[in-house]
Amino acid sequence: MIDINELRTFVEERLKDTEYFLTDLKITPANEITVEIDSMSPGDIEKCVELTRAIEEAFDRDVEDYELEVGTAGLTSPLKVRRQYDKYIGRDLEVLTTDGRKLHGMLRSADDDGIILTVEQKVKKEGQKKPVVEQVDTAIPFALIKKAVYDLKF
Repeated sequence: MIDINELRTFVEERLKDTEYFLTDLKITPANEITVEIDSMSPGDIEKCVELTRAIEEAFDRDVEDYELEVGTAGLTSPLKVRRQYDKYIGRDLEVLTTDGRKLHGMLRSADDDGIILTVEQKVKKEGQKKPVVEQVDTAIPFALIKKAVYDLKF
């Protein structure tokens, strides 16, 4: 079986000085390898083909038989690495948290600790009978994010 750490290092090295970055890497017990990459601009099939060829040259199929799939993170794919959050700043996300909350809002910022999501929230102002809807910045640490996806609206 191909060593996942060796493959991860190889892929990250190949992407090092490009706009692309690794978002996911899986190897099943049946030696089925899935490599998912992303970039700050729309994905390019040519980069996937180039990376596939590089992996096949470096990891000889005669030595180790494997199935390989290289693709880009889709618009509906969950965000998995920090750089993907940077890509979606200013856009709407749906965030599920480990404490059971489901938040919809605009991604205001991301840093090494987590994200700031601007959500609509009902706030009761002093002296008013009815609550009003306001935009509220909510800090969410990465440790609390169970799943975050681009919030597609039609």
